[in-house]
Amino acid sequence: MSDGNIIEIKDLTKSFDGGNITALDGINLEIKEGEFVSIMGPSGSGKSTLLNMIGALDKADSGQIKVAGIDLMQSEDFSKFRLNKIGFVFQLHNLIPNMTVHENVQIPLIETDVTDEEMIERSAELLNSVNLGNRLDQLPTKLSGGERQRVAIARALVNHPSIILADEPTGALDSRMGDIILNLLREIHQKENVTLVLVTHEDYVANSADRVINMMDGKIVT
Repeated sequence: MSDGNIIEIKDLTKSFDGGNITALDGINLEIKEGEFVSIMGPSGSGKSTLLNMIGALDKADSGQIKVAGIDLMQSEDFSKFRLNKIGFVFQLHNLIPNMTVHENVQIPLIETDVTDEEMIERSAELLNSVNLGNRLDQLPTKLSGGERQRVAIARALVNHPSIILADEPTGALDSRMGDIILNLLREIHQKENVTLVLVTHEDYVANSADRVINMMDGKIVT
């Protein structure tokens, strides 16, 4: 990494459907460690595809991408990278319905050397921090949408990530609950000095970031 950048992307391309759909068309982007960046754009602009590249959920066709010092264009298993460096928050929280809130938060630690005792301790501490300490043994189906998203945020933080990637984290919520989730993410960003990259189509969400990146047709336009 150079100049304090935790994410460095150069000439990144990605297409689907045998090259008929261009999702990323020569993306160049640098994000500094500890920065809060929002990515905006209409549906199909490539913003979620870009987020997936940063999180090593998919691989680009060409170009360069380095995240937290790791070259993501290398053909290797990135599960350890995701486990150690990345916390994911999605629009649809992706909680496992037959596991308790407490158990859902512990999932990222299952394949690590963290002891059972520490897993329970970390999970409880994080759930307390998002005001869900009294819901540890509840199933996700018993929670509101906003509460489920707070569980997802706690799960994203349990492995002490360097980067949180949030894809439309307020998109499925009403405005009041969306504000609560946004404020929680901002508080975590400031308190933990974690790098936060947030995809959104909502102006008020985007404008809460340190920097707004606008995408259109697979390109960064501003």
